Amino acid sequence: MKTLVIASIVFSTLLLTGCMEENKKEVNKNELEAIFPKGELGPAENFTGNAWNTPLVADDSTYNTVMGNVYFEPGARSNWHRHPSGQILIITEGVGYHQIKGQPRQTIKKGDVVKCPPNVEHWHGASPDTGMQQMYILPKTENGIVTWLQKVTDQEYNSSR
Repeated sequence: MKTLVIASIVFSTLLLTGCMEENKKEVNKNELEAIFPKGELGPAENFTGNAWNTPLVADDSTYNTVMGNVYFEPGARSNWHRHPSGQILIITEGVGYHQIKGQPRQTIKKGDVVKCPPNVEHWHGASPDTGMQQMYILPKTENGIVTWLQKVTDQEYNSSR
C-alpha cells in the first residue's frame, strides 16, 4: 500500500510539472525573439502605447544614414509622421500594421520590407495581440530626419480600409 501511495505521488508530481511546462510554453509563444536590446522607451507625444528604440547607426557626414531597431508592444503605434528622404522598414519579428495616408492599412510581418516614400505621411506599429520588431533605415539625413504629426486614432488603427 505504501508503494502505491508513493508511486501515486510521484506520478501526480510528474504530471503537474509537465502541465506547468506546457503552460510556460503557451505563455512564452507570444513573446518575440529580440535581436537587439529593448532600448529606450519612445516619447508618449510620438507614440501610442510602448515603443522601444535601440539606435544602431548614428548619423554622420560619411554615411548620412540613421539605422535602428524599434520594438512595439502589442497595440503600440507611432504617430503619423514623414521623413524628408523616406524610410525603409525591415520587419524582423511579430505582426503589425503600416499605412500611407490615403491608402488602406497593410498588415506586415516578419520578413517584410516596407518602403515609405519621401515626405509622405505614414504610421506603423504592432497588431493588437502581437508585438512587432522592426529595423528602420533613414537615408540622406542631410535632408532631415522626421517630422512628427498627429496621433493615429483608434478608428484609423482598427480600420482595414
